[in-house]
Amino acid sequence: MKTYFRLLAFAKPINKFAIPYILCTLLSIIFSTLNLALLAPLLATIFSNVKEVPAKPQNWFDIFAVFNYYTAFVFNKYGAIQTLRFVCGCIVASVLLGNLFRYFADKIMESLRIHTLLNLRKAVFNNVMDLHLGYFSNERKGDIISKIASDVQTVQYTVTGTLQVIFKEPVALLFYLVMLFIISYKLTLASMLIIPVAGFLISRIVKKLKQHAEEAHRTYGLMISYLDEALHGIRIIKAFNAVKFTTDRFNNENVRYSKIGRAMASRQQLASPVSETLGVMMVAGIVLYGGTLVLSNQGDLSAAAFIAYIALFSQVMRPAKAISTSFSNIHSGVAAGERVLELIDEKPAIVDAPDATVITGFEKDIEFRNVSFAYGEKTILKNINLIVPKGKTVALVGPSGGGKSTMMDLIPRFIEPQSGSILIDGRPLQSVTMESLRAQLGLVNQESILFNDSIFNNIAFGKPDASPEAVEAAARIANAHDFIMGTAEGYQTNIGDKGSKLSGGQRQRICIARAVLNNPPVMLLDEATSALDTESEKMVQDALNNLMKHRTSLVIAHRLSTIQNADLIVVLEDGQIVEQGSHLDLIASNGLYKKLIDMQTFASGKEDAVTEA
Repeated sequence: MKTYFRLLAFAKPINKFAIPYILCTLLSIIFSTLNLALLAPLLATIFSNVKEVPAKPQNWFDIFAVFNYYTAFVFNKYGAIQTLRFVCGCIVASVLLGNLFRYFADKIMESLRIHTLLNLRKAVFNNVMDLHLGYFSNERKGDIISKIASDVQTVQYTVTGTLQVIFKEPVALLFYLVMLFIISYKLTLASMLIIPVAGFLISRIVKKLKQHAEEAHRTYGLMISYLDEALHGIRIIKAFNAVKFTTDRFNNENVRYSKIGRAMASRQQLASPVSETLGVMMVAGIVLYGGTLVLSNQGDLSAAAFIAYIALFSQVMRPAKAISTSFSNIHSGVAAGERVLELIDEKPAIVDAPDATVITGFEKDIEFRNVSFAYGEKTILKNINLIVPKGKTVALVGPSGGGKSTMMDLIPRFIEPQSGSILIDGRPLQSVTMESLRAQLGLVNQESILFNDSIFNNIAFGKPDASPEAVEAAARIANAHDFIMGTAEGYQTNIGDKGSKLSGGQRQRICIARAVLNNPPVMLLDEATSALDTESEKMVQDALNNLMKHRTSLVIAHRLSTIQNADLIVVLEDGQIVEQGSHLDLIASNGLYKKLIDMQTFASGKEDAVTEA
């Protein structure tokens, strides 16, 4: 119940939908019940069995007495044909009004369902976007997608289905029972003995649905993960002849999901034939018992009233069956809701401090003061002390795994240090808002992160009001304008998924143009040229040089030739700064940096020799 009430909160303001829905549903049930109640006077009219006009009923809740009075009145005054027209007209009006109000009720329920889905999906996605980067390293992306897409879709029916369970179907069942009691309380009391038996059997059938639903949602999430990985790594899958392994892994989960689906479906589908069989058995028993009363003239039950009773009683199992169906949907919805709420309840590990202030510019420096960081038990950085002065280019070099990317990720607060502090203009990063901090930073990664959109929109990403002139100017600085104009539609050319229609160098220059348009005072460049060929590297490096002009830059580079002109080169090894200084100073000191330079020079010489050969 706790899960359900939390999900119900996403339907607020629920009164806006619940009150009109209850009103329309009540009117729909009343008129739908009257349709069957009018069968008795209709049959009495057809068989000319209308007695003399009875006394005008004092209790207007006794619907049969009311209709019998007016039917007899019309019959005695206007004859059988006019009475038939009167009764048929009442039935048509009742059917029309019943269906009209049912339409309004269904429309309101659909609006509530869509409103709930909108709020829930918005809350889930917003929370996912606020989570820290470490969360996505530990979770399967496909499982997150499954929760946002599939599970949220399932949850929406929980709220609407529950409203039907607690109001619509019980009220309809109550109205039918009241009408049955009015016609014959003896028959109704006899039939009531079987209803609890039917309810018990149906509840046993749907008992394990929630457990099956939980397993189904987990398996579906794993399937989506495998699908996402397969699409993302299709080139590697084919290159390593791993198609069979990949398809088998996906198909195994697909088979498991299908088995769970069949188990759920068999239980859900069993509820309907069981309830219908019980319904037919009850009607047969009622016909046998009631028919005996009519034929033996016991009691005051007429043949017309008995037929109307059977027609009403045949409808009793419909709301009972609907309740059992709704319960099975609710079980699945609650299971999905628990997974969705688990994602909503996930709190970002890195948040703004309550008293965080907005930083409006960059004036002095960025300082690492005794900074240490570890992933679990593995220490990455150890007591790092470093100052990145304004307007200077600082390069981070060293063997892989030395902590270079970790240092860079600490500045925009993608991760937090275990100890020590990082300051911008003398203020700890935790004392300023993350949004204003990141507004001072521009980031270009080794991997070109682009979106399936036009070149223009990728450059103007995050700046929807950017003018065409500003986008073109940024592209020119990034040496991207010429190749953009060579594409089919220029700046409006779609670049495909992750920029697949562009070369590596072109993608990287688009990323640089995006950073240029953002015009940040501080640039973070993480191996921006390492994955490129020589020609592309030169063009991208020229673009980076244009980007870094008059800016503070922190650069990670494996190709040391690209950072020889840096103001300060910091050499990291095993999470510690082992050297720092200019290129010439570090060469002269004959330390790790000199060793790395010699290794790259040797490797480059071998490549040139192979090329010449």
